[in-house]
Amino acid sequence: MRATTLSQAPAGQRSIAILKRCHEAMTENGRVLLVEQVIPPGNAPFLGKLLDVNMLVMCPGGKERTADEYRDLLTAAGFRLTRIVPTAGLVSVIEGVRG
Repeated sequence: MRATTLSQAPAGQRSIAILKRCHEAMTENGRVLLVEQVIPPGNAPFLGKLLDVNMLVMCPGGKERTADEYRDLLTAAGFRLTRIVPTAGLVSVIEGVRG
């Protein structure tokens, strides 16, 4: 399980590298669970969008992602996104299985 690590990693290759290492270490039927904010589509207010701007300042290259961006990230690391489960807080649990 990774909690808010990927949003702090520079976007793109470093996040993929972290997930690829997880992929290499897990068993064939393993799952990866990410506890991260998932930015909803559209322009409706959402606190995570403000935190995304904060990430740009505090963690250069860091970013919050949409569901589609998590799907692409997981796919690039060899996973298949199976579901995103919202929680009562700002974060969701993103589940990926070996693809």
